[in-house]
Amino acid sequence: MVIIAAEAGWWEAVWVDVPQFADLPHLGQVVPALLGSLGVPGEGGGLELPEARSACVLLIDGLGWQLLAEHAADAPVLTELARRPLRVGFPSTTAAGLAAIGTGLASGEHGMVGYTFEVPGAGVLNALRWRSHEDGSDLRGALPPREVQPLPTTFERAAAAGLDTAVVSSAHFANTAMTQATQGGARYAGVHALGDLAARTLEVLSSRAFCYAYHSELDLLGHLYGPGSLAWRIQLQHVDRLVESIVDGLPAGALLAVVADHGMVAVSEKLNLEDTPDLLEGVRAFGGEVRARHVYTEPGATPDVLAAWRSVLGPRAWVLPRDEAIAAGWFGTSVSDRVRPRIGDVVAAATGTFGMVRELAEAMESSLIGQHGSLTEGEQLVPLALAQG
Repeated sequence: MVIIAAEAGWWEAVWVDVPQFADLPHLGQVVPALLGSLGVPGEGGGLELPEARSACVLLIDGLGWQLLAEHAADAPVLTELARRPLRVGFPSTTAAGLAAIGTGLASGEHGMVGYTFEVPGAGVLNALRWRSHEDGSDLRGALPPREVQPLPTTFERAAAAGLDTAVVSSAHFANTAMTQATQGGARYAGVHALGDLAARTLEVLSSRAFCYAYHSELDLLGHLYGPGSLAWRIQLQHVDRLVESIVDGLPAGALLAVVADHGMVAVSEKLNLEDTPDLLEGVRAFGGEVRARHVYTEPGATPDVLAAWRSVLGPRAWVLPRDEAIAAGWFGTSVSDRVRPRIGDVVAAATGTFGMVRELAEAMESSLIGQHGSLTEGEQLVPLALAQG
């Protein structure tokens, strides 16, 4: 899709869609495909996977396809197993990725349209913490997780088909609202380190089962030190050893799919929105994150806000009004009426290594080196690595 501006300037003939990724499978297709490989009726997802007796999807938070290629020497096992890239859709962030795994759908249907996003009547929700992004108050009462994400989960579908269904993830996440919203229907196996993550995964796979395993620390170190930093590379080496441990122990007929929820870029240029009056005029709330912003406008202010954001950000971001972002397929092929109001009246996706920070309201997030959320190849593409016992 190409947008042609009425006014002259940089916005003329700017490409805003991601057609070179359109023919790639979406992250949300992986679990339905795994369930199809286990013989669950009605599942498939469009990915061709071998038949299996048990299956697991292991999600390595923050492992982009480009990053794996650039640091193949640090992850020889993953590199050998990587079959193809997947696209994660917009926004390329953990809340959306976990929901894609948990529903088999893109953000326009599951509704986790950002790290933070506005839910009408309740304000801006931080989806990972399930707290108000404005004042930090707990929103589990005002926004029950299964009302925010009411669709059947892939885990519920697996359990209904008679599969032992488990989530193997940090014990810290066991009772969070995000877990309830996206992983309902699975028994939770809380773990504490790489050793028991591998061991518990193999235990689940020893019977006819479906399991989801999750590792978060590569993403954490990418945020703190930057993707490709020494700390990040050493962590990638540990991740590769984790994968090797699981692959070496796979029971006969067990299928392992290793994926990620997004890639990451090191931000080198930041614009503080709080110090840019032209970007605040007519704006009542912000959502999203540093690389992908939802801008919620005052009544009637959207055209002026759109013009101001395009003018100030120039080629550093793709900036679209809500309806055009939806029409361009940013949020998938379908956006439900339930989800549409959560998308900003204006949506901005950063190009290059640019970031849109809020240094007072989002001090911690603004300080991070590694960021993600946007439409670039480095953030959008993640690996699909496969192994079978």
